Amino acid sequence: MKHLLLLFCFLTPILTNAQAPEENYPVDPASEEHAGVPKGEVLKFVFDQSKIFPGTWREYWVYVPAQYKPDTPACVYVNQDGIQWKAPTVFDNLIHQKEMPVTIGVFVMHGRVKAADPNAANDRFNRSFEYDGLGDAYARFILEEILPEVEKQKTSDGRAIRLSKNGNDRAIGGSSSGAVCAFTAAWERPDAFSRVFSAIGTYVGLRGADRYPTLLRKVEPKPIRIYMQDGANDLNIYAGDWWMANQTMLRALTFAGYEVKHQWGEGGHNGKQGTSLFPEAMRYLWKGWPQPVKIGQSQNAFLSALLMDGEEWKETKDKMPASATTALSPDHTLVYTADPLSHWVYSAQIQSGGKQAYKQRFGWLHVPDTEDNTGAGNIICDREGRIYVATNMGVQILDQTGRVNAILPSPVAGAVTKIAFGGAGFDILYIHTKGKTYSRKLKTRGANQAEAPNKPDAPKL
Repeated sequence: MKHLLLLFCFLTPILTNAQAPEENYPVDPASEEHAGVPKGEVLKFVFDQSKIFPGTWREYWVYVPAQYKPDTPACVYVNQDGIQWKAPTVFDNLIHQKEMPVTIGVFVMHGRVKAADPNAANDRFNRSFEYDGLGDAYARFILEEILPEVEKQKTSDGRAIRLSKNGNDRAIGGSSSGAVCAFTAAWERPDAFSRVFSAIGTYVGLRGADRYPTLLRKVEPKPIRIYMQDGANDLNIYAGDWWMANQTMLRALTFAGYEVKHQWGEGGHNGKQGTSLFPEAMRYLWKGWPQPVKIGQSQNAFLSALLMDGEEWKETKDKMPASATTALSPDHTLVYTADPLSHWVYSAQIQSGGKQAYKQRFGWLHVPDTEDNTGAGNIICDREGRIYVATNMGVQILDQTGRVNAILPSPVAGAVTKIAFGGAGFDILYIHTKGKTYSRKLKTRGANQAEAPNKPDAPKL
């Protein structure tokens, strides 16, 4: 027993070191202060008037570079969890070296609802709710509440703060839940944020972010550039494996055609490697600015078969073609309906005499985190047998076996309520959203019930 105890004492530090290797990372010169480099100013404020996250109190900091002049709106970098990464020093150096544009940094803490009596109760901490959840709430919070609040402030020498409203001039980043929050903001509002820094990102099953790798592969690509960091000894707990989740995200981003760069290490769930890499990340995210971040080419075969280069949604004054809540397959043997209160598309066989038989739940639709159901309504088919459904998440496109292969987001934030094929060639897809009609030409033709039935190719099983 004595020998076993000695062996245990000997092995314990070895096992501990194997699980958590010592992390030593090089220090980028941009992370250190240098003589002759103009220093920006950091201002601190409190915000407690949120309508999106009512009752919350939080601090935020604003970095204003020395080179900033109020006659030109500055680029913007937003960071969750306050100031990280030695960011003010990094910005001083990179702006001075012209490796990034003149950028105002906004470093925001998560909110908390303060307890009436802190001696008797804890504050309600809003971090996971704000950061880990999908949907556009946090993006709206930054865009509609924090950034306008920042523009009310002035520097110590009286300069007004003016921020660019162009999404190409805005980056957002964070670590852990703050990283997935940054990605969600850009995913929901690529018109407002086009550059993302993600360190030890929480793309796991806390509040639905584990769905991102699947959505990335299905949704039409967006103009987002992302820099990712993680370590092989990151968390592996009840919600998932951070290290594997980040690799899965990288593969999904690459498949979907996004501009993405990654640096993997051996570290754990901390900011050490992220701090080392932050200057490199900023150089990558801002490279080529002011050229816009481009939309990549997805490897999704459905999207490639449907979308035409240069064709995007366009608002139209054309009359919306007739839409319906049922659709016939192109061979006129199946009828499809969608249930707006669930995530199901139903299919039934049309028998002789028009009788429907063998109705079943057939297609499975995605539900956005902001809704309790798909809101599915109008449904149509094309001549290849694809099924198009107007939903709260945009146009979801299913194959003949009922699997969503592709998703076309609405051109404006909001649900697609109507959908139909039209045009002289029946190859223009029309949608109705937020009181407006949009159209887009596709490489396919709609299944016109007035035409003779046609048998599409057999589906891939």
